[in-house]
Amino acid sequence: MAARHVKIIGPPGSGKGTQAMLVAEQLELRHLSTGDLLREAVSDGTELGQKAEEYMKAGLLVPDEIMLGLIREQLDVLEGGGWILDGFPRTLPQAETLAELLESKGLAIDMVLLIDVESEEIVGRLTSRRVCGDCKAVFNLSMLAEGDESACEKCGGKLITRPDDREETVRRRLKVYEEQTAPVLDFYRKSTGVTEVAGSGDIDEITAEIIRVMRG
Repeated sequence: MAARHVKIIGPPGSGKGTQAMLVAEQLELRHLSTGDLLREAVSDGTELGQKAEEYMKAGLLVPDEIMLGLIREQLDVLEGGGWILDGFPRTLPQAETLAELLESKGLAIDMVLLIDVESEEIVGRLTSRRVCGDCKAVFNLSMLAEGDESACEKCGGKLITRPDDREETVRRRLKVYEEQTAPVLDFYRKSTGVTEVAGSGDIDEITAEIIRVMRG
């Protein structure tokens, strides 16, 4: 039987969000992307969304209690259904508080998946990413016709490099990820175990491997 309560971890650019979505769809699990949950709550004007928006407008991080509140709401709706958690926790205190929340509901994470990709490959992936300034479509330089690296293939708009995708920023993000994630992984290695899956190669093959290890 496949793991039903899964936490997915991976560095920025590892493809963990894409894999979480694909695996959740194939195994009929709920993809709990905390980034998506936050945006939906703000868009819907829920109580938690309104509180979160105040912090976001002030340029502040959304407090852990709001993020946990969003997860709690989803767990209540799911009523015991399976899920893949993506984007939270990112720090050791968040992991400890999440464990307490799950325990209060008689739940626990039964598998932690680490999508493993070499740092230099991630730097190459992200620095090759381009975004259309008009329609916001996302491309990789490898996807674009040779000699046509400045215009969007969908709308003709100008392609730009986002500030987050500049090399110095990518390397800084990776360093922060490593510093924050090391204690989180240690926490899960002791409590649940961590299963590593190679995140390089064909997307569908990676998805198939994740499903294989989840099914044991």
